[in-house]
Amino acid sequence: MLPYQELAQLNKLVHEPARLSILTALSACTMAEFLFLQELTGLTKGNLSSHLAKLEDGGLIAIDKHFVRRKIPQTTIRITAEGRAAVDNHWKRLASIHEKIRKQGAHNGHPPASFLE
Repeated sequence: MLPYQELAQLNKLVHEPARLSILTALSACTMAEFLFLQELTGLTKGNLSSHLAKLEDGGLIAIDKHFVRRKIPQTTIRITAEGRAAVDNHWKRLASIHEKIRKQGAHNGHPPASFLE
């Protein structure tokens, strides 16, 4: 399979930029609070909530909503083992694809030799 075809086959749940940002941040910690993730990613509350719901539906994260001192809502998010594996695999695949493209010369602005014939 050509590396360009591999790019089109990436897991779209993980590859979407906001979700990749969320998963990458969560892979670096045990858990994170909603407001911390919002600040870290720069997403609006609604946008972050939407992406978190998709990731939770996909089994890549777990969300816990509870109250602190009985009245302050707090939402914490943690990456699941499946989510950690998915984001690690995604970054490895991107690096591999990038290396294949670079070796073909496309990264340097030169088309592969087969295109010159």
